[in-house]
Amino acid sequence: MRKNVIFIGLVLGMLVAAGSQTIVSPAMPVIVADLGGLDHYSWIATAALLVSAVTVPVIGKVSDMYGRRPFYIAGLVIFMAGSALAGAATGFWWLVAARAVQGLGMGFIIPLAQTIIGDIVSARERGKYQGYIGAVFGLASVGGPLLGGWITDNFSWRWLFYVNLPVGIAALVFIVLYLHLPHTPRKHSVDSVGFVTLGLGIAATMLATSWGGTEYDWGSWQIIGLYAAGALLLVGFVVNENYAEEPVIPLGLWKDSVFTLSVIANAAISMCMFGAIFYMPVYAQGVLGVSVTNSGTILIPLTAAMILTSIVTGRLITRTGRYKPFIIAGPVVMGLGYYLLTRLGADSAVNDLRLAMIVVGLGLGQVMQTFTLIVQNAVGQENLGVATATAQFSRSGGATIGTTIFGAIMTGGLQTEVPKHLPQGAASSGAAQEFSGGGGGLGAVLDPSRLSQLPGPIVDGIREGFAASLHPVFVTGLPILGVALVAALFVKELPLKTVANVDADKGDLAEDTAAASAADASENEGSRGYRSADKTDRLIAGAALAGLSRRVETANGDSPELLKAAAGIVENDDGASERERAGRANREVIKPLYSALLSDYLLNAGPSQSGVRGKDPVEGESR
Repeated sequence: MRKNVIFIGLVLGMLVAAGSQTIVSPAMPVIVADLGGLDHYSWIATAALLVSAVTVPVIGKVSDMYGRRPFYIAGLVIFMAGSALAGAATGFWWLVAARAVQGLGMGFIIPLAQTIIGDIVSARERGKYQGYIGAVFGLASVGGPLLGGWITDNFSWRWLFYVNLPVGIAALVFIVLYLHLPHTPRKHSVDSVGFVTLGLGIAATMLATSWGGTEYDWGSWQIIGLYAAGALLLVGFVVNENYAEEPVIPLGLWKDSVFTLSVIANAAISMCMFGAIFYMPVYAQGVLGVSVTNSGTILIPLTAAMILTSIVTGRLITRTGRYKPFIIAGPVVMGLGYYLLTRLGADSAVNDLRLAMIVVGLGLGQVMQTFTLIVQNAVGQENLGVATATAQFSRSGGATIGTTIFGAIMTGGLQTEVPKHLPQGAASSGAAQEFSGGGGGLGAVLDPSRLSQLPGPIVDGIREGFAASLHPVFVTGLPILGVALVAALFVKELPLKTVANVDADKGDLAEDTAAASAADASENEGSRGYRSADKTDRLIAGAALAGLSRRVETANGDSPELLKAAAGIVENDDGASERERAGRANREVIKPLYSALLSDYLLNAGPSQSGVRGKDPVEGESR
């Protein structure tokens, strides 16, 4: 029950964080008209995405070092502070700065939520939870713009940010009250050079990718300089990681083929996912003539198929313990959907587009969260945070790269295809220049008021040219999905762990108590009677621990007093020697602990399942 309550809190946090990436998009014209900043309006979206992308891999390592709970709570607080500041913005750059604060909170919330689920739920059981997470991301991706348009039309664009506050507060309450993860504090060597070079390298690369072809030409010194700086910083980061005592991203992770291939496949899937989400509505508006209002709903078939498949896939993985069939089938089905997209033309119907979207969604739902599960299952507890964050970063990085590549292909296609499809004599007209002129051409094609002023044959030619320019966009998705498929084929299917990480930690504590008991026995080996009792103790302790192993997987921290007592045996605040401490632990903690465990085991297992009965588990006395 407790982990379900924690999961609700995590999902609420993820929902507002993921939704904030898309909820602002329909209100951008209204915001710019109110606050100004038309020449830099893309910064409203870029600021949050950039800061989030830089934060994700860093927070993964930090949470491995110092624990998840405080950083997740901090992420919620930072995100809500950024939302409040954004809603109260009185100027354009104020809003941009507030969005950057939101992005910092998002960079905490999204990867840590998935990491915490990896802590409290075993990999085998985690499949169904990952399915629900996939549904949340799908709902946020498509539901965000729909909700954003409705709020902007009926209230004010400021409520796009204020609406996050009650949901964020609810998530915070759930987490503060119910999330208590065990974490053993220890001294760490902070890789400051790694944090700085990784953060700046990602920032430079992401800025160049976002600005290329929009703010600056791809061949401009600004873009080339940013890419060069990013490359140098990332090379420096890799060199530093070879020598760092506690590297930000241990390079040894990349030697694990399961981790590396999963990250590659995850990035490729993300490229095609966002290619579909961004360019299917563009096709609907520019070629089929769907209104701006209705174009927001055009993705509902894709989202519904993705949510349904994500949930079903997660439950099947939990039931069967198998995930490889899904990561192979996913890219194949998505590839079929992209093939259907390549068949679309200016004379296609809306239902043709819907069919293609359903097929893409059915494939996407099988892999959207599955690769995160695979990565978490492949690494140890000490690297769970950084591995999950790396998988999350591969998704956001793939989305940025994919939309940039697809956008460049479409823009270049407009300049060549629109003139080809215009009536004879119209190719050199002002209309041809307006509707094929790069980014301005895209805006003109999607503006019904401009198209309505043109003769029908010219409008038809423009739509045919636009369809032709989108065709290579969808064709490009096929080899990218091929990369995902090849990577998935070579991913080794490992057995899914059946014990949650927090429960494995409890098992480690039990092993420590048993070791202390053995140490106490060795110090008293001169007593023959004690040695005999110690043998009995070990036998019965083994039975007690067998019972504990069955129960601890679902305990998830429900016995804090017991854990506190077990952890106390390793403390040495009074300066006692190791021998004295082990003896005290055996007398004051271990014997009562084993007694309670065996009693609980016998009561739940019954006499038919146990051959030990009526004996005290430590002293051997009759009950």
